Amino acid sequence: NLRSILQWDAPRFYKGNISYTVQSKSINLPGDTYENVSTNLRVTECDVSSLSVYGDYMLQVRAESENDHSDWMTVRFKPMDDTIIGPPDVKVKSESGSLHVDFIGPFAERDNWPLKQYYGSWNYRILYWKKGSTVTHVDTKHNTEILSQLEPWMIYCIQVQAVIPEWNKTGELSEVLCEQTTHNGVTPVWIVVTILIGSMLVVAISVPVCFFFFLYLYRLTKHVFCPSYIFPQHLKEFLNKPSIGSQIFSPVPQEEHLFYDKLTVISEESKSHSDEAGNEASKTPEHLQDSEQEYSDKWAVEFTFLLLRS
Repeated sequence: NLRSILQWDAPRFYKGNISYTVQSKSINLPGDTYENVSTNLRVTECDVSSLSVYGDYMLQVRAESENDHSDWMTVRFKPMDDTIIGPPDVKVKSESGSLHVDFIGPFAERDNWPLKQYYGSWNYRILYWKKGSTVTHVDTKHNTEILSQLEPWMIYCIQVQAVIPEWNKTGELSEVLCEQTTHNGVTPVWIVVTILIGSMLVVAISVPVCFFFFLYLYRLTKHVFCPSYIFPQHLKEFLNKPSIGSQIFSPVPQEEHLFYDKLTVISEESKSHSDEAGNEASKTPEHLQDSEQEYSDKWAVEFTFLLLRS
């Protein structure tokens, strides 16, 4: 990831304090001379990441001890070509029978930029396989990929690496991630046919039932709020006769329509007085009998019953 460390072996069979000097020069610049990268090193390595990542260099190192030193050892160094591309960060999610794979990186350690910004042409290669089967791969330029047409309820394992065709470089593989697929969301044919037939039966039954129900409801409402009965013919004829109609529906009975008999009731006391008066009448003169008869009539109680006849 563009973090470059130059390493070498210490000289053998030499005792004493040893230091090292590292120098570099650019091959792309004719006439360029070596320049010190680091001096008086006490360790057998040097970080040369400060050099331009797009350059092509010659590096040299030698061992030094007081006034003595070794020969220079040289090596060619091209950061973009020599660096090792690390693995990307990968996340896998199972959804609707497919695997959603997201990946990002790797990043340059010198400035934390994505390496794809340095190389230009950049692809990701996704390797996936079902346990016990062969490996399948797919390449993409994007940071996400959906692996479809997988067997449902099976465990698939995935690894991702960077591929740079222009530089003929492949990055390191990411760690193995395994995930189980779910149902693929495809409904079997027999379920589709069953649902279709069931829907047709429901429609065929519900439509007539709804029709007759609303028809019954309409007739019931019409019968309650708008009854359609006919007034009996014999009542019409009866009410059309004025004499009969006036007799039945007249609010106040008229005198000519009332028939009655006269009934007179006389009490026992009045009767006994009448009998005595009769006996005495035989002894009295005729004009006295008449007066007694008038007197008895005053005690009479008269009741009149009116018999209403229609």
